[in-house]
Amino acid sequence: MVKFASHYSTPQWGFVQAHPFVTSFACSAAAACTGEIATLPLDTAKVRLQLQGRAAAAVGGPPKYTGLFNTLFRVAHEEGVAALWKGLVPGLHRQVLLGGVRIAAYDPIRDFYGQVFHEEAGHTSIPTKIAAALTAGTLGVLVGNPTDVLKVRMQAQGKLPPGTPPKYPSAMGAYGLIVRQEGLRALWTGTTPNIARNSVVNAAELATYDQIKGVLMRSFGFQDNVRCHLAASLCAGFLAVAAGSPFDVIKSRAMVLSAKGGYQGVGHVVLETMRREGPLAFWSGFGANFARLGSWNIAMFLTLEQLRHLIGAPSAKH
Repeated sequence: MVKFASHYSTPQWGFVQAHPFVTSFACSAAAACTGEIATLPLDTAKVRLQLQGRAAAAVGGPPKYTGLFNTLFRVAHEEGVAALWKGLVPGLHRQVLLGGVRIAAYDPIRDFYGQVFHEEAGHTSIPTKIAAALTAGTLGVLVGNPTDVLKVRMQAQGKLPPGTPPKYPSAMGAYGLIVRQEGLRALWTGTTPNIARNSVVNAAELATYDQIKGVLMRSFGFQDNVRCHLAASLCAGFLAVAAGSPFDVIKSRAMVLSAKGGYQGVGHVVLETMRREGPLAFWSGFGANFARLGSWNIAMFLTLEQLRHLIGAPSAKH
């Protein structure tokens, strides 16, 4: 990989140079939160589409939602527009912890692996990039899984009967409620599929963005600007959804089943999904997932690159 210099003229702030990981984490967390706010309605629709297959199969009826836009409209019409942003607070917690860690840790881990494998600086191989992304994704899940559990559960809640209080009245209080009712381990329910999902998505997302951005600049005359970032982030988003969708479906179903007392392990979720719905069920909500993750990638990567420019950090070495 060729090391490219940014075309921007940027100030060099002393703090940025002295604390590179801290500033990278702050930029990564802010960029991830921007993507979360912009695309959470699409994520809510995705979760509803992923979960409804099992419910419909259990009762033998037709699915309630029939596509991305139908899901968005029905949720907004039946539960109010605000329902599309259910789980926003734990979602932001998730992006600060999981997103911030997995994005910020990628560059230093990639460079470290490059040294271990005796690769020339600035010429990191694709396998090394993938290994770094898998490692960074795993670290992010280990830190942020509790926020993911709460976010999915809040998104899965439909419209409650009149007078019925929500199970989780506040995000911060919900963590304690889950621990009291289900034990501390419940906050790490679905960790295995979540690690698998986020590691694969991270590899498809960050490593692909890294590689495609370098190819666009080296072989197609792109500059390190918004047009290049947009093209690379769209490609990375599609590959991330294609690779990570099965893990995402399993993770969402495991986390919701644990709240209802029906969770018997990842293997049970996989077997029951396959038995009841077939292999295509693992790509349930693919359109909503791509609309969400593709948009999330655009919002996150564009914000990340601009924040790095703003604070005077060097452009990401893609």
